[in-house]
Amino acid sequence: MPFLSEISLPAIQDGSYLQQIPSINKGLQLRLKSNVTFFVGENGSGKSTLLEGLAAYCGFSLNGGNRNHNQNIGHRFQGYESPLTSRLTLSWTPRRINNGFFMRAENFFNFASYIDELAKDDGRILAAYGGRSLHEQSHGESFLSLFNNQFDAGLYLLDEPEAALSPARILAFMAIINELEQSGRAQFIIATHSPMLICYPEADIYQFDEKGVTKTTYEQTEHFSLSKSFLDNPKLYLRHLMSN
Repeated sequence: MPFLSEISLPAIQDGSYLQQIPSINKGLQLRLKSNVTFFVGENGSGKSTLLEGLAAYCGFSLNGGNRNHNQNIGHRFQGYESPLTSRLTLSWTPRRINNGFFMRAENFFNFASYIDELAKDDGRILAAYGGRSLHEQSHGESFLSLFNNQFDAGLYLLDEPEAALSPARILAFMAIINELEQSGRAQFIIATHSPMLICYPEADIYQFDEKGVTKTTYEQTEHFSLSKSFLDNPKLYLRHLMSN
């Protein structure tokens, strides 16, 4: 059973920007049956907004990290509070989990810089990230280094982790997920555009769009169907896109 088993949000009618997000403004109630859940949808559909609200609820740094990191001091999230967090109701099985990690791909540079600052006072900190600065590794290497060395037990909230990963490394990442979730030590909630990631076996997949948030299968997602259709006949798509 997943640690976080239910996410509830009432309808939003207060005139805030949240009311302008069709996927969540009517409220939602998501029951999580799997240790791996994917949020899918177009940019701006609300999936990252919900993931950020969950991270703030758990006390994770919105700059990236866990409860022991910078607690949103500095960079773009100084003094910022997710407006969604106070509206959420979460149900846990059997109890609330405080261990875990929040990562958004777009903020990974700031997180790596933060770790380097800590390492100036205590170089042993880098041992938890593969033994060297994340900035000294390629983008893909640093992501996998984080996943391999920091992910162990708890709730992992990841926003587009595929951004720096090649197809081969996406597969390596899926192997890391499998090892941890099969052990029962970890739960993953991932916002993604990757048609490869969402093929993870027996995962819960929630589609964010104008209709709200609905459970779906990977074959029914546009991510999968459009990618498959394009790869089956790229010339057809390119001819249509590039015709005068």
